Amino acid sequence: MSRRADEIRKRISKRRKQYSPNKERFGPTPFIDNEFESPVFESEPKDSFHPLWNRDLFLFKILASAALVLVLAIMFQSTSPKLDQIKLGVKKTMEKEFQFAAVANWYEKQFGKPLALLPPFEKVEEVDKPKKELSYAQPVTGKILEDFSVDGRGIIMETGTNAEVEAMTGGVVIFAGKKEDIGQTVIIQHADHSETWYGMLDKITVKPRENVEAGKHVGVVSLSKEGETGEFYFAIKQNDMFIDPIQVINFE
Repeated sequence: MSRRADEIRKRISKRRKQYSPNKERFGPTPFIDNEFESPVFESEPKDSFHPLWNRDLFLFKILASAALVLVLAIMFQSTSPKLDQIKLGVKKTMEKEFQFAAVANWYEKQFGKPLALLPPFEKVEEVDKPKKELSYAQPVTGKILEDFSVDGRGIIMETGTNAEVEAMTGGVVIFAGKKEDIGQTVIIQHADHSETWYGMLDKITVKPRENVEAGKHVGVVSLSKEGETGEFYFAIKQNDMFIDPIQVINFE
């Protein structure tokens, strides 16, 4: 027993010699035996993450979205009249246009740069004068042939032949193509959630999802039946309702 104690004291003495005096004065030298090794604890590296990214939340959203789609699919397969109002509400929500212009405008104000998912959102000149931006410009020079009361959506104007139609204010083109009742049409969505419709065009000069500034040429008017004048259809939609353009634009 005493022999074992002598060996331990020798080992402690030997270990003390390996430490500098500066280290010894801070406390007794810990007992270290070659037969035992102290466990090494390493701090786990922090997961690298994006400030807008949360893996658990992302997975939860995916599962919630899948569950919602499943519930809606089951609901639309049901013939119960009790679900008719819910089905109607879902249909109206899905038919609404996504507000590209409003989202792009909000994102740029919050983060100081255009939304990457959309084309660069060009600022309208004189942004320091919002009142002027809300003062809509006449898209084309002409006189009114049919007023708002005829179809409850827009007006028809008589213009010169080959007259170029201009965007009344900046926004994002959400439609550029043919509509059954008004022919070649361009629809522009604006940051205030409104839309302007430019119809009865002979030629379209913009593309869907294109950013346009106020005054940008969007198309050329079509010819009248006589071929001596041009005709142009114009409408303004605000909060899912069409309003009389005469109320917001001064026509000659």
